[in-house]
This record gives sequence, structure tokens and C-alpha cells, in this order.
Amino acid sequence: MADISIWQDKKARAAFIAKGQELFEKAKGELEGREDVVIVAIEPESGDVFVGKTLGLADKAAFAKHPDQWVYFVRLNNPEAAIPLPTW
Repeated sequence: MADISIWQDKKARAAFIAKGQELFEKAKGELEGREDVVIVAIEPESGDVFVGKTLGLADKAAFAKHPDQWVYFVRLNNPEAAIPLPTW
């Protein structure tokens, strides 16, 4: 089960989101224009980036490598639509 302290600790959550946003900005250029990318899932500790046409597909890819870990999910075409969630 994913550690829920990231959700309870505002500083930890803010740092997690900031790292996810930073990694998203670095990866965004090479992901734009790809038809298979709608949702980007980023595991901030490792820097691993996973993609999918749906949240479920991006999660499935992230879960395969990082089961029950917190991941930063973001829409490629709308970076304000982002949320940290544990993989499921």
C-alpha cells in the first residue's frame, strides 16, 4: 500500500508536485505531437516517465515498474489538470 504521508503532509505533497512539474517540463517537448500520449505519469524519485491515451493506461504502465507508489499524473495538453495519485 502506498505511503499516505505525502497526502497528509502539505510540504511533502508540494515538493512532490514541484518535482513532477519540473520533470514534466523537461519531457514535454519530446512527447508533444505523439498520438499515443494524452496522459503522462511521472515517478519523481526515479524520473521515470510513462504515457497513455487514458489515465488507466498511463497508470498500468507506471504500476508495472512502480506498484503502489505515488506518481504525478498530468494531461499533456493541459498541465493544470494534474494530480498526484498512488498507482493501482
